[in-house]
Amino acid sequence: MSAANLVIVESPAKAKTIGKYLGPDFEVMASYGHVRDLVNKDGSVLPDDDFAMKWQPGERAEKNIRDIKTAAKKAKTLWLAPDPDREGEAIAWHVREILQEAGLLDGREVRRVTFNEITKTAVQEAFKNARDLDRPLIDAYLARRALDYLVGFNLSPVLWRKLPGSKSAGRVQSVALRLICEREFEIEIFKAQEYWSIEARLHTQDGAPFTARLTHLAGNKLDKLDIRNGEDAHKIVERIKNKALSVQKIEKKQVRRNPAPPFITSSLQMEAARKLGFSAANTMRIAQGLYEAGFITYMRTDGTTLSQEAVTQARSVIKKEYGDKYVPDAPRLYKSKAKNAQEAHEAIRPTDLSKLPGRAGAPTEESQRRLYELIWKRTIASQMENAVMDQMSVDIYYGTDDIILRSNGSVVIFNGFLTLYQENDKDEDESPQADERDARLPPMKEGEKSKLIETTPDQHFTQPPPRYSEATLVKRLEELGIGRPSTYASILQVLRDRNYVTMDKKRFIPEDRGRVVTTFLTNFFAKYVDYDFTANLEEELDAIAGGHMAWKESLRLFWVDFKGAVDEAKGLTITDVINHLDEELGPHFFQPSTENPNPRQCKACADGRLGLKLGKFGAFIGCSNYPECKFTRPLELSSDDDADGDKAALANEPKILGSDPGTGRTVSLRRGPYGPYVQIDAPPEGVEIDPAVLAEYESAIKEWEAAKKIAKKEGAKAPPKPKKPAKPGPKRQGLPNGVAADDVTLETALELLALPRDVGVHPETGKPIRAGIGRFGPFLLHNGVYTSIPKADDVMSIGMNRAVDLIAQKAAKIAAGGGKRRPPPKKAAGKKPAAKKKKSG
Repeated sequence: MSAANLVIVESPAKAKTIGKYLGPDFEVMASYGHVRDLVNKDGSVLPDDDFAMKWQPGERAEKNIRDIKTAAKKAKTLWLAPDPDREGEAIAWHVREILQEAGLLDGREVRRVTFNEITKTAVQEAFKNARDLDRPLIDAYLARRALDYLVGFNLSPVLWRKLPGSKSAGRVQSVALRLICEREFEIEIFKAQEYWSIEARLHTQDGAPFTARLTHLAGNKLDKLDIRNGEDAHKIVERIKNKALSVQKIEKKQVRRNPAPPFITSSLQMEAARKLGFSAANTMRIAQGLYEAGFITYMRTDGTTLSQEAVTQARSVIKKEYGDKYVPDAPRLYKSKAKNAQEAHEAIRPTDLSKLPGRAGAPTEESQRRLYELIWKRTIASQMENAVMDQMSVDIYYGTDDIILRSNGSVVIFNGFLTLYQENDKDEDESPQADERDARLPPMKEGEKSKLIETTPDQHFTQPPPRYSEATLVKRLEELGIGRPSTYASILQVLRDRNYVTMDKKRFIPEDRGRVVTTFLTNFFAKYVDYDFTANLEEELDAIAGGHMAWKESLRLFWVDFKGAVDEAKGLTITDVINHLDEELGPHFFQPSTENPNPRQCKACADGRLGLKLGKFGAFIGCSNYPECKFTRPLELSSDDDADGDKAALANEPKILGSDPGTGRTVSLRRGPYGPYVQIDAPPEGVEIDPAVLAEYESAIKEWEAAKKIAKKEGAKAPPKPKKPAKPGPKRQGLPNGVAADDVTLETALELLALPRDVGVHPETGKPIRAGIGRFGPFLLHNGVYTSIPKADDVMSIGMNRAVDLIAQKAAKIAAGGGKRRPPPKKAAGKKPAAKKKKSG
């Protein structure tokens, strides 16, 4: 039996929840998100055809569309009930357009239904107050989608052609990337400054301890950096010693602290990151599940208002759980501080505040439980009474104001909302000194003496601004008016997906390609990564959503200038781009220092100039003498460390070290897949086997023939015949750990090539001990057993006593069952072994 009413929502979970609240005459189906999008190729938005747009079904959407069409044929009324925001309105519009194009809406009523929470009351009330689709909101969606498409499909090809290795660029993501890159630049140029503070431990007349800080010196208030070195700090300590200190001034005041407003999308993402360690994307995924299960209101909002019913219920819960004194005289009203905030939706709150976290009816799945608890506490706290504190400031000195020590403290008179919730507005990595105002001070009165116990000078260094975390980047974007509640999580994810940034300790660090892209855009598309321009464009989109601006007119104004910038950039040559980037980034990547006054000078060839280069996989630093000089290094600040020295030494490999004095064979330094190695070449043509080696072989053959006769006579197995020595080929040996490539000389190379070397004869077994380097590192070989040589020992100089000791330790370990016999070493020559051929089946 078909239903007379067809309801379309985005997800199966939402469909299941809503289906419980509607009667049998309603069939609820999921569209599984957007049912169609712009065709993913050039020409899907046509500026010259009045911005006509070409759509196609989304991935895996065709079956869903067929099912919706089949159900629509049997229904009398179509109810479109996606989420109550721009994206939800867009989904509803796309479904209606698809059905209308198929001729399935003739004679059928189409209604739009929105609700801020999925509860029985809210859903049924929404169906009673259904409306038509919101045309301005649809226009705002079309304008935003067209803008993002036009930027992506026109700017990205410019990047691909002019910046090899770069990926696509986005309208808002590029601005977020600029923020991350600029912060990294601030960190890298930051010069730490030393400063000192003076802290005193004192006792009151009654012997109660407290601490105070030096705040005034020579009658002047001290700024943070006024005491610049330890010498000055210790002189001040001496001035304070043996002074008859007393309490000269006490100031008291009562302060009232207000609770934070209920959550909006950005503040939820920030607080979940700080308190729960959730990423923005994970927070939104969990919140989506809570919303669709009916636990919380809609989670994409920038409004901080609460409904009257929610406020009334919050006050009731506060009274029941915490008492009358925690309920303020009047309900609290909040207004968003965010630029361009839209107050159309409620704040994020539990749909039923009587469902306390951890109790019956609340979410039980762990991640949902934690996020629900955070939302519940924030909502309840927002309607609780203020916290009341007494703050006290005590000045201690010795009659004159030459030196003033100040002690600050506070006492919580009434904890108010702090009994339940305190906002964490500190960045995750910040480690500020404990706020002195939170300290408890003993009773004191003006004029009483204070006993100085100890005065301590403390050294500090100024810190660079911290890298952005997800929370602080969202906060900064919100402050600038860039992006909207529904876009923050996707902005951050796209930056990671394009490998423009990496995460370290939950902090954004720009990759080299990200820095180059940002520099390119700020040079050639400065207007379109400008913070104010991007924020103003967001305001235009909001104006379109409010019905105050025509969407196509907004697109025309944008397109004319943007197309001109794209056309101009297309005329740039790769050389033009490299020169601009080198000029812009050069002062940053090549900073002169006392140790390296000319950081542009190539270390490999000495007369080349280092500069920015572009390769297939992105930007790097290379030499102007390429291809003669092949020195390269990653796009990073120049340094004088061993790694740079190794790169320079091996840049133009093979590096000829000289000739072996005994044979005249060439010895060189080379670079292999497993690191640097030394090599001695094969003898030149015409050089035969060494006569001494040949004589040793002939002697071995005679011994073998004699042994073979004896074996035959005794009926035993004959020993294997010695192999005739072959003409020597090239020999290779990898460098051991701790040996830098630029420190390798001919003598060092010959010593390495002589490995394995004889250490001596074991005093107990009478068998030889040899030292060498294998695939697992340096080793000792004795009686067929390999023993690793520790990093602290040198394979080239390890002596008999140490070798015997290591072998004994290995033998004891094997005897105790705690060790394994080490496999024979492979040649550590830096040359990649040939792959084995697979057997045919």
